[in-house]
Amino acid sequence: MLNLGAERPPPQLATGTAEKALSFLSKGWREVRDSADADLQLMRKRANSFKNLADRELEHFLNSAAIPPSGAALPSPSIAEFELVKRIQPKLSAIRRAYSSPEFGRRVLEKWSPKATIRLDLSAIKNAIVSEVDEVGAALDLSWDEDQSKEKIMWEEGRAEIVEEGKGWEPIRILKTRLKEFERKSQSTEIFGTFKSSEFIEKVKLSLQSICKETEESTDVPPLDIPELLAHIVKQSWPLFDHLGIRRDIYVKMVETLCSRHRDQVMYHHSLYAKEESLYENEKISDELDLRIASVLHNTGHHYEGGFWTSFVKNESADRKHHVAIVTTASLPWMTGTAVNPLFRAAYLAKSAKQAVTLVVPWLCKSDQELVYPNNLSFSSPEAQEAYIRNWLEERVGFKADFKISFYPGKFSKERRSIIPAGDTSQFIPSKEADIAILEEPEHLNWYHHGKRWTDKFNHVVGIVHTNYLEYIKREKNGAIQAFLVKHINNMVTRAYCHKVLRLSAATQDLPKSVICNVHGVNPKFLMIGEKVAAERVHGQQAFSKGAYFLGKMVWAKGYRELIDLLVKHKSDLEGFKLDVYGNGEDSQEVQSVAKKLDLNLNFLRGRDHADDSLHEYKVFVNPSVSDVLCTATAEALAMGKFVICADHPSNEFFRAFPNCLTYKTSEDFVSRVKEAMASDPQPLTPEQRHNLSWEAATQRFMEYSELDKILNNEEPMNGDKAIYGRKIKKSISMPSLSDVVDGGLAFAHYCFTGNEILRLTTGAIPGSRDYSKQHSVDLRLLPPQVQNPVYGW
Repeated sequence: MLNLGAERPPPQLATGTAEKALSFLSKGWREVRDSADADLQLMRKRANSFKNLADRELEHFLNSAAIPPSGAALPSPSIAEFELVKRIQPKLSAIRRAYSSPEFGRRVLEKWSPKATIRLDLSAIKNAIVSEVDEVGAALDLSWDEDQSKEKIMWEEGRAEIVEEGKGWEPIRILKTRLKEFERKSQSTEIFGTFKSSEFIEKVKLSLQSICKETEESTDVPPLDIPELLAHIVKQSWPLFDHLGIRRDIYVKMVETLCSRHRDQVMYHHSLYAKEESLYENEKISDELDLRIASVLHNTGHHYEGGFWTSFVKNESADRKHHVAIVTTASLPWMTGTAVNPLFRAAYLAKSAKQAVTLVVPWLCKSDQELVYPNNLSFSSPEAQEAYIRNWLEERVGFKADFKISFYPGKFSKERRSIIPAGDTSQFIPSKEADIAILEEPEHLNWYHHGKRWTDKFNHVVGIVHTNYLEYIKREKNGAIQAFLVKHINNMVTRAYCHKVLRLSAATQDLPKSVICNVHGVNPKFLMIGEKVAAERVHGQQAFSKGAYFLGKMVWAKGYRELIDLLVKHKSDLEGFKLDVYGNGEDSQEVQSVAKKLDLNLNFLRGRDHADDSLHEYKVFVNPSVSDVLCTATAEALAMGKFVICADHPSNEFFRAFPNCLTYKTSEDFVSRVKEAMASDPQPLTPEQRHNLSWEAATQRFMEYSELDKILNNEEPMNGDKAIYGRKIKKSISMPSLSDVVDGGLAFAHYCFTGNEILRLTTGAIPGSRDYSKQHSVDLRLLPPQVQNPVYGW
């Protein structure tokens, strides 16, 4: 209960004060009276609310203290408590009758009601307004005598006095003291072991907690109303209005009108502070709305990541350390370039303390693992595959790489012979780590991407093109038409989802925002083999005891067709030339059958790691492929100090600087290069040449051409964004460039296209790949697909 026992000032002083106040506030008396009425109404509501709360808690308290049936055994402390409750129950009932009386509120508020006369006790109004704990200016005195429990209420006309006799709240004080005492005693299990779990004490605790909880909840920020929500949507849509040619003053007026509705509601409850209307002036409406939205979001715990049409502020980690997410389309033990090279890139980027690195690789279900991974390897969990990947890497780089490995759902396409992401790949990178994204094969990752736009979620997105898909597609049925469509799709997705694109060589499709640079290195193990070979030759030992070999995945597009054509055409010129071929693949049987039918001097062997000891003694590596973008096997052979015979093709441009690289333009040149290599020894690599092949040099080239060095050093990147305190912030969305508008339109069109299952299937997507499967959710411990994506269609 609240007590307003404020002592009235002496009559002479009160009269003087009232006369002075009258002369000062004579012109504003009507406003003061109206304000007092509004405050008194608010006081009445709060008093009734508190009374109802006290009724409920007292009722609950009395019910919880009900005496059990006779004969029930009670611990001695509980008996004492029940005796206490029985003793104070009549007094508590008297309290309830007193403040529950309908005359109570009327008589209390009668004291503070404005009088018709102009003479007013301003001190009473001041105390009623300023002291919020004295809202119910109670003129009630509840005092108890030792022999009788009677409330003595004395009312005088126009005012109330509180008559205190004895110690008015002694029973409540005793109750609190006893509860604290028994709570303290309950801590000792030796004395009151059974009392600690007493149902009576537990109910009292719950009652007190509920009171505290309701008090705390009363301070919650009220939810947004409809006008505020509409105003926020209009404010977020300003970029769209700009593009539609709508004048700025029109939608500013719309926001002002909607906010004025909320202002009217606020002013109804706070009419006393009418002077503060300046807070709602036109120029401050936007700031007030933003503050209101922020307060609601903060109160609800919601994390706001962007605007209605785009992201206003990119994500920023708490430690201000840059986070790099490398997303690729394959993973070990599949020995392909998009599995090996991103793994080395993650390891060498993680050596720097400037950034944290996460490698994001596809997870295949058991059935797909059997189709993709060699030697019947399979993994029952992502943790098992991660352990395999880390062991393989550490054996080759010689240091422990400090980076995370994350998995996203993937499905293997037999027709395309590649892994297609299932669902939104971007959701598997936490928003707090969404800083820099490196998309290995951005066109491949985004062909059927149906999710958040990469450039909206990440501050800087770099795409690295590994594969010349157009060259592969042209070899298929109706290849020219398919290549035309894929070419434009690749242009669209790389432009919409990347800030920068790096092409490993000119053999790739010319894409928007792209530059050419080899950002791949070779496994350090191959450089060590090369150094060992050079040392043996210095000591006069024979380093190479075998002739020529070819190693690659056994599919026609990987150079096997070109190799067979060259050997068939110059079979007589290369008489006695024997070539060992290492590889596994979908076309193995067909390739071997054709070679046998043509009686070619080819010895087919099972595929193996290029660093295998059995391959060290070969002197010449033959690679006639023209479908590769940058052949990793060619770089590895050069690092081991071997001759390399390859076509004069843009994919081999980087290797021409090495003296052991022998290129040919015609089939006749091929014959002469083979004879030259078989008759001579390769030159040892210089320290500079070894460095150019290393991953350290490749990482330096990558940092420079991707502009990550500028971002990490807090410099301004080339794409026009600004870096402040190491974080990139987009330029004002009110003035987007035409290029940004086009990119956003392409991203939206692609999102709509990939959201329709029929359109996906007509372009060759795997059925059901728009969302991950139920098996994926089990393996990766994700929400079931029907829960993650409950709305179907677009």
